[in-house]
Amino acid sequence: MAHKITDECINCGACETECPSNAISESDEKRIINQDACTDCGNCVTICPVEAILVP
Repeated sequence: MAHKITDECINCGACETECPSNAISESDEKRIINQDACTDCGNCVTICPVEAILVP
């Protein structure tokens, strides 16, 4: 199961640049994770400044 970005996301883009599988993209006012592309590496979790990414 892939990680999820919550509504706490401030849309800073830090997670998108850290994703090795390019699973994160911008959507409206926050980033989203493509569930099929996410490899659960955890890079996004460690870089998020507001802890807006949930670990499965």
